[in-house]
Amino acid sequence: MKNDSLRLIVLSNCLELGKKVNFHLQKMRKTDESFIVHIEETRFNNGEGKIKLLETIREKDVYILSDVGNYSCTYQMHGFTNHLGPDEHFQDIKRVFYAMRDHGERASVIMPLLYESRQHRRKGRESLDCANALQELVALKVKNIITFDAHDPGIQNSIPNNSFENFYPTNSILDEFIETEDIDFRHMLIISPDTGAVDRARLYADFFHANVGIFYKRRDRTKIVDGKNPVVEHKYIGEDVKGKNIIVVDDMIASGGSMLEVAKELKEKGAAKIYLTATFSLFTAGTSAFDEAYEKKYFDKIYSTNLTYIPDEILNKEWFHQVDCSYQVAEIIDTLNRRETVSHLLNGRKELVKRIEKKMNYKPSGF
Repeated sequence: MKNDSLRLIVLSNCLELGKKVNFHLQKMRKTDESFIVHIEETRFNNGEGKIKLLETIREKDVYILSDVGNYSCTYQMHGFTNHLGPDEHFQDIKRVFYAMRDHGERASVIMPLLYESRQHRRKGRESLDCANALQELVALKVKNIITFDAHDPGIQNSIPNNSFENFYPTNSILDEFIETEDIDFRHMLIISPDTGAVDRARLYADFFHANVGIFYKRRDRTKIVDGKNPVVEHKYIGEDVKGKNIIVVDDMIASGGSMLEVAKELKEKGAAKIYLTATFSLFTAGTSAFDEAYEKKYFDKIYSTNLTYIPDEILNKEWFHQVDCSYQVAEIIDTLNRRETVSHLLNGRKELVKRIEKKMNYKPSGF
């Protein structure tokens, strides 16, 4: 595959990440020419929109980058400021295909935060949004659908004959974690805050040769608060946490209430350092609860990625550490464009294991 076949269409909701991905691709391909296609995004005052391509993509291998979770994008609608939501962002992805008119050689969609990922299975008479969205993209002749840490990877079964690649930022997060934190890596314990995050916790535990602990959420099934049954108890199952350095692993932090309750219980049980990690940090209820929990020393830091939008006021928090995953995204694009296997990108890297094992033989300051 020639270098000049590759093109990026970066929607305005993903500009910062897209520019970094483009930079890495330029380094990989040893060129100063940008891979980004110029586009024009228009939003009318009644809320309708359109997308126009300002250059040709005919016979190109096109990768469309979109952050459907970016709530900072605004426009004027009927005289008031409206923030674009996931539905509008997803519609803009489809508009790109309407504008391309099947002129590209092939097209892939990179949605780090999978659209409607939490609506991945049907319970009774309710919509099955994620599966239907994937099928819409397939109908538009999408070649590859690329996402990160899907809430339920089994959603790929809704498009069984099409390419769905689900990557994890585990290597990127842990690489930065072991270089930043000065702790005893020989006394680690990985915690899953609920039964749904067990596989993620096991992945982390394999790197550290550590055990996994699980919190079971008991919910009040008679009530619905903010669209879900409220948690009334967290029950811990696992080894003694006293004196252990803890990593609590999940795919996303929404309001964060459950994560903070888990951190509080771990601290009360005698845990040493407590780190919260999530691929996506949404902070849908603000950060005041996190500020308070940090002041009370319930947790030491949150490690999360730049795969979805996080405002500057959160990035500047003492307790927040953002991990840049742009190189990983560029690596995926470069590999797919060259028609090479992505298996090594899905399965992790032996180099990280070696670095962690080296750290485990290192005695940090203060010990």
